[in-house]
Amino acid sequence: MLNILGLKSRNSITVPLDLPDVTVLSIGRNEQRDVVITVASTLVGTPCQHCGQPLTKRHGRDRWLELRHLPILGQCTFIRLQPERYECPSCAGKSTTQQLAWYESKSPHTKAYDEHLLLQLINSTVEDVSRKEAVGYDAVEGALGRWMHSQVIWAEFTELGTLGIDEIALTKGHANFVAIITSQQADGHVALLAVLADRKKASVRQFLDPIPPHLRATLHTVCTDMWDGYVNAVKEFAAAHDDVTLAVVIDRFHVAKHYRDGVDQLRKRECRRLKAALPKAEYAELKEVMWPLRKNHRDLTLEERLRLLRLFTDAPTLKVADTLREELTAIFELPLTQAQAKKRLLKGCAKVRRSALTWFDPFLRVLQNTAAVRRVRQNRQMRHGVR
Repeated sequence: MLNILGLKSRNSITVPLDLPDVTVLSIGRNEQRDVVITVASTLVGTPCQHCGQPLTKRHGRDRWLELRHLPILGQCTFIRLQPERYECPSCAGKSTTQQLAWYESKSPHTKAYDEHLLLQLINSTVEDVSRKEAVGYDAVEGALGRWMHSQVIWAEFTELGTLGIDEIALTKGHANFVAIITSQQADGHVALLAVLADRKKASVRQFLDPIPPHLRATLHTVCTDMWDGYVNAVKEFAAAHDDVTLAVVIDRFHVAKHYRDGVDQLRKRECRRLKAALPKAEYAELKEVMWPLRKNHRDLTLEERLRLLRLFTDAPTLKVADTLREELTAIFELPLTQAQAKKRLLKGCAKVRRSALTWFDPFLRVLQNTAAVRRVRQNRQMRHGVR
């Protein structure tokens, strides 16, 4: 536990640092006003990197490390540590630097921050996360590489519950994918399990098959997108193990994406039309409507509401599409049973058809061709909070 920012007791809080085997020496800020926490190891000794025997004779300290950690109260946070070195009497006096379990050698991040970055990558790209987290593109790719080559330590888990299989687009064009596997625990915590080098069915099977029997028994749901490779890998895995009974649930993000994209395409067409039809000064009032149009209505500011109202005056078809999109999204937000959700979704689709807006046709085809109406069900904990 640490006392945030070393403030006076009446104006401070205590939060868990969640880094084992360290004691906090000091808390301060750097020139960028980031939180910097200096720690020291509480462990004595380390295995020799050459012969493996335990070492206890100190041999000075290594260089200072400054590792990016999870943000605290929205503040960018770094952990400073100067690792101990230990001398080996059996290896001609060679020394080994002690390394603690919560970071990896040559990594600029703690393992917890690596996991945070990768969870941010779900339904996003390396470029987007790099910009949002204010870290280098290479730093995000480095986190991917470290997780991609690491082994799952199954002993750290007592249950799996719901597995999530998502893909990460390494490039903006969405042509190069890796798969990320997560587990939602009973308390709602989402834990990162692995990053696979591709999204092939064989790769997913290679991950699923080694799950220990006692953890397989706790696995009841797999939440994924509509990629057949993921779905078929899960079905084959379940069929190969008599102790596994799984429900395959399509993540609402991947269903909703089809009707959201339709509204976005209509917005682009209407903006091109209005740019050609309206005086330049009037069209200037309609700029910067993309992000307000993508928001939930309840999250709009007064200025954004007025901007959209102005747009809808000149583009009434877009208003109809926006209303339909909001109504479809609301279905996913309600605490419905599977039967109730199916009924509401079918009713919503019938209303879309009556509108005669062809921009929703890809969404309607998805539901028809993949039988998603049967497979989509409420999953509030695993959803990613997008429209």
